[in-house]
Amino acid sequence: MTDAVRALVDVSALLALGDRAGLDAALAHAATVTPDDAVEEALLQSYLFLGYPAALYGLSVWRKLRPPPPPSPAADGDLTEWQARGDATCARVYGEQYARLRGNVAALHPDLERWMIVEGYGKVLSRPGLDLATRELCIVALLAPQDAAPQLYSHLRGALNAGAPEDSVDDVVRHLEGKLPPARATMLKQQWDAVRGRRR
Repeated sequence: MTDAVRALVDVSALLALGDRAGLDAALAHAATVTPDDAVEEALLQSYLFLGYPAALYGLSVWRKLRPPPPPSPAADGDLTEWQARGDATCARVYGEQYARLRGNVAALHPDLERWMIVEGYGKVLSRPGLDLATRELCIVALLAPQDAAPQLYSHLRGALNAGAPEDSVDDVVRHLEGKLPPARATMLKQQWDAVRGRRR
Protein backbone atom coordinates (compact mmCIF):
# COMPACT_ATOMS: atom_id res chain seq x y z
CA MET A 1 0.00 0.00 0.00
CA THR A 2 1.46 3.33 -1.03
CA ASP A 3 1.52 6.37 1.26
CA ALA A 4 -1.11 8.01 -0.95
CA VAL A 5 -3.49 5.05 -0.72
CA ARG A 6 -2.90 4.73 3.04
CA ALA A 7 -3.77 8.41 3.45
CA LEU A 8 -7.04 7.98 1.53
CA VAL A 9 -7.93 4.84 3.50
CA ASP A 10 -7.30 6.75 6.75
CA VAL A 11 -9.48 9.66 5.63
CA SER A 12 -12.29 7.27 4.71
CA ALA A 13 -12.09 5.24 7.92
CA LEU A 14 -11.89 8.25 10.23
CA LEU A 15 -14.82 9.90 8.47
CA ALA A 16 -16.85 6.70 8.94
CA LEU A 17 -15.79 6.46 12.58
CA GLY A 18 -16.83 10.06 13.23
CA ASP A 19 -13.35 10.80 14.61
CA ARG A 20 -13.21 14.52 13.90
CA ALA A 21 -9.79 15.20 15.42
CA GLY A 22 -8.35 12.20 13.62
CA LEU A 23 -9.95 13.28 10.35
CA ASP A 24 -8.45 16.76 10.63
CA ALA A 25 -4.97 15.25 11.01
CA ALA A 26 -5.56 12.65 8.27
CA LEU A 27 -6.68 15.29 5.75
CA ALA A 28 -3.72 17.51 6.61
CA HIS A 29 -1.43 14.53 5.96
CA ALA A 30 -3.29 13.55 2.78
CA ALA A 31 -2.70 17.05 1.44
CA THR A 32 1.04 16.34 1.53
CA VAL A 33 1.09 12.87 -0.07
CA THR A 34 -2.01 12.52 -2.25
CA PRO A 35 -3.21 14.45 -5.33
CA ASP A 36 -5.99 16.86 -4.43
CA ASP A 37 -8.43 15.32 -6.92
CA ALA A 38 -8.00 11.90 -5.29
CA VAL A 39 -8.89 13.34 -1.87
CA GLU A 40 -11.88 15.13 -3.39
CA GLU A 41 -13.13 11.88 -4.91
CA ALA A 42 -12.67 9.87 -1.70
CA LEU A 43 -14.71 12.46 0.18
CA LEU A 44 -17.37 12.80 -2.52
CA GLN A 45 -18.00 9.06 -2.77
CA SER A 46 -18.49 8.84 1.00
CA TYR A 47 -22.05 10.16 0.67
CA LEU A 48 -23.08 6.86 -0.94
CA PHE A 49 -22.04 4.94 2.18
CA LEU A 50 -22.31 7.46 5.02
CA GLY A 51 -24.86 9.98 3.79
CA TYR A 52 -24.68 13.67 2.99
CA PRO A 53 -23.97 14.91 6.55
CA ALA A 54 -20.69 13.01 6.76
CA ALA A 55 -19.63 13.95 3.22
CA LEU A 56 -20.44 17.60 3.86
CA TYR A 57 -18.44 17.55 7.08
CA GLY A 58 -15.43 15.90 5.44
CA LEU A 59 -15.47 18.40 2.58
CA SER A 60 -15.81 21.32 5.01
CA VAL A 61 -12.61 20.22 6.75
CA TRP A 62 -10.86 19.74 3.39
CA ARG A 63 -11.90 23.25 2.28
CA LYS A 64 -9.78 24.69 5.11
CA LEU A 65 -6.80 23.15 3.32
CA ARG A 66 -7.73 23.45 -0.35
CA PRO A 67 -10.07 25.75 -2.33
CA PRO A 68 -13.02 24.27 -4.22
CA PRO A 69 -12.13 22.78 -7.59
CA PRO A 70 -13.85 23.95 -10.76
CA PRO A 71 -17.04 22.07 -11.66
CA SER A 72 -16.22 18.64 -13.02
CA PRO A 73 -17.28 17.63 -16.53
CA ALA A 74 -17.88 14.18 -14.99
CA ALA A 75 -20.87 15.67 -13.16
CA ASP A 76 -22.48 16.44 -16.50
CA GLY A 77 -24.14 13.71 -18.43
CA ASP A 78 -27.47 12.07 -18.86
CA LEU A 79 -29.18 8.98 -17.58
CA THR A 80 -28.18 6.94 -20.61
CA GLU A 81 -24.48 7.73 -20.13
CA TRP A 82 -24.59 7.15 -16.36
CA GLN A 83 -26.48 3.88 -16.89
CA ALA A 84 -23.84 2.61 -19.35
CA ARG A 85 -20.95 3.66 -17.09
CA GLY A 86 -22.71 2.21 -14.06
CA ASP A 87 -23.33 -1.13 -15.79
CA ALA A 88 -19.67 -1.41 -16.73
CA THR A 89 -18.27 -0.36 -13.35
CA CYS A 90 -20.67 -2.46 -11.28
CA ALA A 91 -20.02 -5.50 -13.48
CA ARG A 92 -16.28 -5.06 -12.96
CA VAL A 93 -16.64 -4.79 -9.18
CA TYR A 94 -19.06 -7.72 -8.79
CA GLY A 95 -17.75 -10.01 -11.52
CA GLU A 96 -19.78 -13.20 -11.81
CA GLN A 97 -22.08 -11.99 -9.00
CA TYR A 98 -23.24 -8.93 -10.99
CA ALA A 99 -26.55 -10.32 -12.29
CA ARG A 100 -27.36 -11.83 -8.90
CA LEU A 101 -26.68 -8.50 -7.16
CA ARG A 102 -29.00 -6.63 -9.49
CA GLY A 103 -31.72 -9.22 -9.06
CA ASN A 104 -31.40 -9.15 -5.26
CA VAL A 105 -31.55 -5.35 -5.06
CA ALA A 106 -34.43 -5.18 -7.56
CA ALA A 107 -36.33 -7.64 -5.36
CA LEU A 108 -36.00 -5.15 -2.50
CA HIS A 109 -37.15 -2.26 -4.67
CA PRO A 110 -36.72 -1.73 -8.43
CA ASP A 111 -36.03 1.99 -8.03
CA LEU A 112 -33.20 1.30 -5.58
CA GLU A 113 -31.63 -1.09 -8.09
CA ARG A 114 -31.77 1.59 -10.79
CA TRP A 115 -30.35 4.25 -8.44
CA MET A 116 -27.52 1.90 -7.47
CA ILE A 117 -26.44 1.60 -11.11
CA VAL A 118 -27.14 5.13 -12.34
CA GLU A 119 -26.32 7.20 -9.26
CA GLY A 120 -23.90 5.00 -7.36
CA TYR A 121 -21.82 3.25 -10.00
CA GLY A 122 -22.48 5.51 -12.99
CA LYS A 123 -22.56 9.05 -11.65
CA VAL A 124 -20.20 8.67 -8.67
CA LEU A 125 -17.94 5.62 -8.75
CA SER A 126 -17.11 5.94 -12.46
CA ARG A 127 -15.76 9.46 -12.10
CA PRO A 128 -12.12 10.21 -12.99
CA GLY A 129 -9.70 11.35 -10.32
CA LEU A 130 -9.40 8.05 -8.47
CA ASP A 131 -8.82 4.63 -9.99
CA LEU A 132 -11.42 1.96 -9.27
CA ALA A 133 -9.13 -0.28 -7.19
CA THR A 134 -8.29 2.61 -4.84
CA ARG A 135 -11.96 3.61 -4.71
CA GLU A 136 -12.81 0.09 -3.58
CA LEU A 137 -10.13 0.15 -0.87
CA CYS A 138 -11.59 3.43 0.40
CA ILE A 139 -15.08 1.88 0.32
CA VAL A 140 -13.77 -0.97 2.48
CA ALA A 141 -12.59 1.68 4.95
CA LEU A 142 -16.00 3.40 4.84
CA LEU A 143 -17.85 0.13 5.48
CA ALA A 144 -15.59 -1.52 8.07
CA PRO A 145 -16.79 0.65 10.99
CA GLN A 146 -20.44 -0.08 10.14
CA ASP A 147 -22.71 -3.07 10.73
CA ALA A 148 -22.49 -3.95 7.04
CA ALA A 149 -20.80 -7.33 6.76
CA PRO A 150 -22.38 -8.38 3.42
CA GLN A 151 -21.45 -5.09 1.75
CA LEU A 152 -17.97 -5.22 3.27
CA TYR A 153 -17.48 -8.72 1.87
CA SER A 154 -18.65 -7.57 -1.57
CA HIS A 155 -16.29 -4.60 -1.67
CA LEU A 156 -13.31 -6.61 -0.42
CA ARG A 157 -13.97 -8.88 -3.40
CA GLY A 158 -14.61 -5.78 -5.50
CA ALA A 159 -11.18 -4.39 -4.69
CA LEU A 160 -9.61 -7.58 -6.02
CA ASN A 161 -11.90 -7.60 -9.07
CA ALA A 162 -10.96 -3.98 -9.77
CA GLY A 163 -7.27 -4.89 -9.84
CA ALA A 164 -6.00 -4.33 -6.30
CA PRO A 165 -3.32 -6.94 -5.52
CA GLU A 166 -4.25 -9.33 -2.72
CA ASP A 167 -1.29 -8.16 -0.62
CA SER A 168 -2.50 -4.55 -0.91
CA VAL A 169 -5.97 -5.50 0.31
CA ASP A 170 -4.32 -7.47 3.11
CA ASP A 171 -2.28 -4.38 4.06
CA VAL A 172 -5.45 -2.27 4.16
CA VAL A 173 -7.24 -4.83 6.33
CA ARG A 174 -4.36 -5.03 8.81
CA HIS A 175 -4.05 -1.24 8.85
CA LEU A 176 -7.77 -0.78 9.54
CA GLU A 177 -7.89 -3.42 12.28
CA GLY A 178 -5.87 -1.10 14.52
CA LYS A 179 -8.34 1.76 14.05
CA LEU A 180 -11.58 -0.13 14.58
CA PRO A 181 -13.46 -1.13 17.73
CA PRO A 182 -12.72 -4.81 18.50
CA ALA A 183 -16.05 -6.17 17.20
CA ARG A 184 -15.66 -4.34 13.89
CA ALA A 185 -12.02 -5.40 13.56
CA THR A 186 -13.10 -9.01 14.05
CA MET A 187 -15.86 -8.63 11.44
CA LEU A 188 -13.39 -7.14 8.96
CA LYS A 189 -10.92 -9.98 9.46
CA GLN A 190 -13.67 -12.59 9.14
CA GLN A 191 -14.96 -11.11 5.91
CA TRP A 192 -11.46 -10.88 4.45
CA ASP A 193 -10.71 -14.48 5.46
CA ALA A 194 -13.95 -15.53 3.73
CA VAL A 195 -12.99 -13.68 0.54
CA ARG A 196 -9.53 -15.21 0.49
CA GLY A 197 -10.92 -18.66 1.28
CA ARG A 198 -13.23 -18.44 -1.71
CA ARG A 199 -10.30 -17.56 -4.01
CA ARG A 200 -8.16 -20.51 -2.91
